[in-house]
Amino acid sequence: MRRLVVFLWTLSMLLVATGAVGGYREQASDAFDGGDFFSLQQTRDASAVEAQTEMGTRYRDGDGVPQDHAQAVRLYRLAAEQGDTKAQINLGTMYRKGEGVPQDYKEAVKWYRLAAEQGHVEAQTYLGQMYGNGIGVIRDDKEAARWHRLAAEQGFAQAQFLLGSVYEYGEGVPQDHEEAMDWYRLAVAQGHALAQTRLGLMYLGGDGMSEDLPTAKMLLRMAAKQGEPRGQAALGMMYLYGKGVSQDYQQAVKWYQLAAEQGFAQAQVHLGEMFKTGKGVARDDTQAVKWYRMAAEQGNADAQYEMSHMYESGRGVSEDPGKAFNWMLRAAEQGHSAAEMLVGFMYQYGGGVSQDFVEAVKWYRLASEQGHSQAQTFLAGMYGTGKGVPVDMVYAHMWWTVAAADGLEYAEKSLEGIETVMTHAEIEEAKDLARRCVISVYQQCSRLSRQPEGYMHSVQSAVSI
Repeated sequence: MRRLVVFLWTLSMLLVATGAVGGYREQASDAFDGGDFFSLQQTRDASAVEAQTEMGTRYRDGDGVPQDHAQAVRLYRLAAEQGDTKAQINLGTMYRKGEGVPQDYKEAVKWYRLAAEQGHVEAQTYLGQMYGNGIGVIRDDKEAARWHRLAAEQGFAQAQFLLGSVYEYGEGVPQDHEEAMDWYRLAVAQGHALAQTRLGLMYLGGDGMSEDLPTAKMLLRMAAKQGEPRGQAALGMMYLYGKGVSQDYQQAVKWYQLAAEQGFAQAQVHLGEMFKTGKGVARDDTQAVKWYRMAAEQGNADAQYEMSHMYESGRGVSEDPGKAFNWMLRAAEQGHSAAEMLVGFMYQYGGGVSQDFVEAVKWYRLASEQGHSQAQTFLAGMYGTGKGVPVDMVYAHMWWTVAAADGLEYAEKSLEGIETVMTHAEIEEAKDLARRCVISVYQQCSRLSRQPEGYMHSVQSAVSI
């Protein structure tokens, strides 16, 4: 009963504040006397609908009333069913987050769409994101871009940023860096921090236009001062490498730390590296491990790779080959090519794991197919010695040839030795496989691989290996 009284008192004050008088005030009084404030849903008075939405928000946030998400949902629904766009988008968000109702992305899309079709910019933006991520609907990048454009053209900064991103990466529209920058600029003009970061990075990297380091610095500093972690990390990178600014390790540490403390994994990796190497701070392996671990536990493959090395060498932690292997494996399973190569090495020599040549070959191959030249030499060696695979001098020659093309002297010397035990036909077959492997960017590296279109023309025009 006390919650009911609080609600009705707050509602009556809200109606007075919004100028709602006459019949609706009498109806509110009747509802109070009868103990049934939901009789208010019978009204079509615009101020009453607005009051329902406002009260829903107060219950959602616990503003002047006990927080009650279920109550908020009921009030939002009353107003949403009468076409109130603010209530529709708020109800959609309650379903998206599972607050006061079971999480239901399709229901969220339904309410966002109702508001979006009335021109509500936030609803259009949310609906675009649902399409872009395939949440509650089948992913449709073109539909995502359409909704973002509708909101962006109304001047909504978040939609302008998202439409810029759509053009930058060519998702649902032809990739167009100039168009991306135009939309980012519109969002930047409204102080949108992520747009400042993305536009700054485009000027920094020269994407879409000539490199402009002073402008990049200005934009990234604007974003960094707003607390945007990606902008802070990018500014730290500029100071680390002296790109567009005087090299200053202490400034790099400052900006990396600000981003790292917000949980931005890549900044945590860089900050760990600063502590590991003693750049801008006193060398401190314990601090390095602390930041590497934070990023690694978020799934950052670079951090997992570094954690493996810290356990392998006993820096900042007790030496533990088993943990070194486990962290390296976690990085490798995400496609980190250097980690794949080292997991293969650990399996080959039993470092932190039982020796297993077949597993070694598997991981060497994965790294080799990403162009990791050292892994290619190890894979060649496995074929040459018959460890984990049958002896096959043609494949051994092929992988050493591919690695040699990357400038590895060891691979070139190995070729000289292996050719002494191969026939001329085998050597020619190996060279042909190597050409095909390189032309296909390491995806057509076996005898059973289908030759890519235009293969013979490419072979003839390729630089001789």
